Amino acid sequence: MLIKRLVILAAFLLAGAAQAQGGLPMLRTEGTKWLAADGTQTPLRGVNLGNYLIQEFWMMGQDTKAVNDQCKLEAVLDRRFGYEKRDRLYTLFRDNWIKERDWDMLRKLNLNLVRLPFIYSVVEDEKHPRQLRADAWKYLDNAIEQAEKRGMYVILDLHGAVGSQGWEHHSGCAGQNKYWDTPEYQARTIWLWQQIAARYKDRGAVAGYSILNEPWGTTPENLAVVMGTLYKAIREIDRNHVIILPGHSKGIDAYGKPSEHGMSNVAFEMHPYPGHFGWGKPGLAVHKNWLQCTGEGDNVCKWKARLDGLDTAFFVGEFQPWAFMGPELGGQLLRVTYDTYVANGWASTAWAYKLVTNKGGQGKGTWGLVTNAPGAKIPQLDFNKASLADIEKLFRLFGSVPYEPQQTAIQWMNSPTSPTPFKP
Repeated sequence: MLIKRLVILAAFLLAGAAQAQGGLPMLRTEGTKWLAADGTQTPLRGVNLGNYLIQEFWMMGQDTKAVNDQCKLEAVLDRRFGYEKRDRLYTLFRDNWIKERDWDMLRKLNLNLVRLPFIYSVVEDEKHPRQLRADAWKYLDNAIEQAEKRGMYVILDLHGAVGSQGWEHHSGCAGQNKYWDTPEYQARTIWLWQQIAARYKDRGAVAGYSILNEPWGTTPENLAVVMGTLYKAIREIDRNHVIILPGHSKGIDAYGKPSEHGMSNVAFEMHPYPGHFGWGKPGLAVHKNWLQCTGEGDNVCKWKARLDGLDTAFFVGEFQPWAFMGPELGGQLLRVTYDTYVANGWASTAWAYKLVTNKGGQGKGTWGLVTNAPGAKIPQLDFNKASLADIEKLFRLFGSVPYEPQQTAIQWMNSPTSPTPFKP
């Protein structure tokens, strides 16, 4: 087992070094495997750039009942300052949330994949449906370029569709879930993905298209039908890239075997969160059960068997093994989780790269691989009352606040040997 892990890590390091010197080869899936153009299997370990192109207020110390999703903040800023100033504020926020220092930090973490969650209005002009924003490609292009320079792939993730695909705040607009009952919203999403596919169809650094995040506002059966239509629309433009089919909260069974429905070069996506959201509690036991297939609950072995039966690749789009686990154990669990997924041939991206808090500091492990340093506080604003200057100051602070990285994550992700946190 140790030799196998060393071989995997060596391949990962060599691939990253080689790719950093030039363009990245196009990836594809074949059966259950993620493959490079030459047919070699590519280990993909990454992280989500959450709160960057679609806001989640708990990730930046601003979560209040009054303003707790992006649509609410947009409405407040429109009412108080007008659309043009709101648009300028969002540019300021995005230009500061992820900067050059963040891309460099991702390489220090020895990752080669980022999932880039975005809301539809980053690309589509929300005031003029089916028209591109003047700066439609600014952030997607930049992320792909920054990643590629460092030998990293990007998965483009539509995290918030027009109308919202669920009731949750992380779709951008909590409490809406209008996507499924509004044909116009579904048609605009087809248009959006066809624009994206046309731009990036030949771009090797794009690992795939995660076509809809956590689409839980409908039944699994309807999800499969609507995603099948979206798959066909993308394939009219782009036959090169992996299309990632989103799982429902109830699983992927409604899709059946993709190859039997004319689908190829696809992967399924799920978001397992052992220790969170009613799945046990943070600790060694819940991760051991999941990763080493002990106990009676869900586990990696069951998913491996399911995917082998469907002959389809897998993308673990979100997972969280280090939060509240303490610095040393958190770093170990992160590394061993990645290694387990790589050993099964799965791509994976943890949630999330960056989270800042009002007090700062990692403590027993925040949900961010980096956070603001202890004492480098993030003020909580009342966006209904704060001045324009104070909002601008806050958004600039996100780009300059001193960081505290999860140091043991950096150490273990660069270690030649994998940890053994479950060893008695």
